[in-house]
Amino acid sequence: MHKSSAPIVLAGDYNVAPTDRDIYPTSSWDEDALIHPESRAAYRKLVGRSWIDALRHLHQRERLYTFWHYGRMRWQRDAGLRLDHLLLSRNLADRLFDAGVDREVRGREGASGHAPAWIRLRDA
Repeated sequence: MHKSSAPIVLAGDYNVAPTDRDIYPTSSWDEDALIHPESRAAYRKLVGRSWIDALRHLHQRERLYTFWHYGRMRWQRDAGLRLDHLLLSRNLADRLFDAGVDREVRGREGASGHAPAWIRLRDA
């Protein structure tokens, strides 16, 4: 639980696709911890208490992906997962005005399997 009054952003690869909207329709990952009920429950517990999932907060219904595995033409088929998250302390929620994923970076030669996720906050 976040007990500080400082504005905080927790950013990184959490290795969890929190909901079915955060993974392309497939059964390929069913045995992977990325989508296990325990992983998703731990993420929900974290977000439900003190943190705001910035991407999902602004893009509630969209399928957003930050990672595409190199196998099986997943990038070309847009068969991705949202594994990279930016969590905001609740005192930053009103300052959040934009968030997204720079998908085109993933398509570059020699790129990581991850695309950068980002947020924009208003000045305090």
